[in-house]
Amino acid sequence: MDTAPRHRSAQKGRLAGRHALVTGGGRGIGLAIARALSEAGAEVTVLGRDMAALERTIAARAARHAVTADVTIEEAVVHALGEAAERAGPIDLMICNAGAAETAPFQATSNEMLRRMLDMNFTSVVYAARAVLPAMVERGFGRIVAVASTASLKGYPYVSAYVAAKHATLGLVRALALETARKGVTVNAVCPGFTDTDIVAHSVERIVAKTGRTPEEAMGELTKHNPQGRLVRPEEVADAVSWLCGEAAASVTGQAIAVAGGEV
Repeated sequence: MDTAPRHRSAQKGRLAGRHALVTGGGRGIGLAIARALSEAGAEVTVLGRDMAALERTIAARAARHAVTADVTIEEAVVHALGEAAERAGPIDLMICNAGAAETAPFQATSNEMLRRMLDMNFTSVVYAARAVLPAMVERGFGRIVAVASTASLKGYPYVSAYVAAKHATLGLVRALALETARKGVTVNAVCPGFTDTDIVAHSVERIVAKTGRTPEEAMGELTKHNPQGRLVRPEEVADAVSWLCGEAAASVTGQAIAVAGGEV
């Protein structure tokens, strides 16, 4: 029996009165998260560098507000989050989704690449958490969710900088969860496997270009990691994030929830 309509009805209004901010909210997983939170009743602000993409998110009714910032620059993050709070009220749900991946063998991984991966995938989470936590603690409620990766939980070859950054993110999540455990705030990570997004599409293009394989063969290299034999859907990641933001997940903190078909 298809229970999806009943499920959506049960979710509607669950996050009413909450202001959510989603970084990287213009496409892929971020767009799906923004839509899921909006459908659950939250007032959603999306943040990114591409205003055109953010405006498409608003046009699709997946969010109500948009702010632009480079998440690797702390002053820009603080300013953008302050602007969002002025428009829609204090940020109750902070979703740190922005991220990027670059590939190279370890010996060819430059210090510059390492810094880029750390800045985008780890330090950006530090900046966002630092900006919102004081007010969350003062109000006695808050949710911080980092969209990490299965690369937070295991290693992958040729992406050592990315893996290191994602492991750091999970360590930060676990530490912050303990610091805020009695303050009404939860801090968690959602760890998708290979997901049907632009990042994976670009990975397929790189495999084809470097190896001469067909796109189908290149996709097979990625889907073989998932015991279900497929890519994760962005909506599946978004549903996990939405649940973590609700009252029913109040006792869930410091967790790494893998959305990966049993890979880890």
